[in-house]
Amino acid sequence: MEAAVDENSRPGSRKPWLMRTGVALFAIGMVAVVAVFVLFAAGLEDLPVWLSAAAGVITPLGLALGLVALVREHRQR
Repeated sequence: MEAAVDENSRPGSRKPWLMRTGVALFAIGMVAVVAVFVLFAAGLEDLPVWLSAAAGVITPLGLALGLVALVREHRQR
């Protein structure tokens, strides 16, 4: 039975900086989305513009950077 482990990958290899940046931005954006939902559910109607902008811009930006990093990593192999 063959192992399902890539022989070229090292256990200590790090992801490219673009992937780490995309994941971090996506996580920050998701925290902003959750904050918007919680604040709206708590009855606040006038939410800060920067919070709504962060939820609407940072999340898709992080997703796009992550996808670009995946495509670049796949093409290098």
